[in-house]
Amino acid sequence: MNKLKERWGIDNNWQIVVILVVFAVTGSTASYIGKPILNFINISSETLGSISYWVIRILLLFIVYQFLLVFFGWIFGQYKFFWNFEKKMLRRIGFKRFLD
Repeated sequence: MNKLKERWGIDNNWQIVVILVVFAVTGSTASYIGKPILNFINISSETLGSISYWVIRILLLFIVYQFLLVFFGWIFGQYKFFWNFEKKMLRRIGFKRFLD
């Protein structure tokens, strides 16, 4: 636990629990709302084909997840941690010029 606290720059074990809960809630919520969003914009595996549908769904889930992660981090009082986590992740995938 101490190694994780040091790596994440947090002070106590309670923050680790909260952070893990935020990750769980965010993943579940992004997955849950992905299908209704695709239905709303009339995208289904019947209209596009199975492979195209899943590619679009995964991309949508990735985008929704990014927003929800910061939002739930804010709700649970860990905004600073998740905003820094988000910036680090976006830099790694090539959005560095938009964050600096």
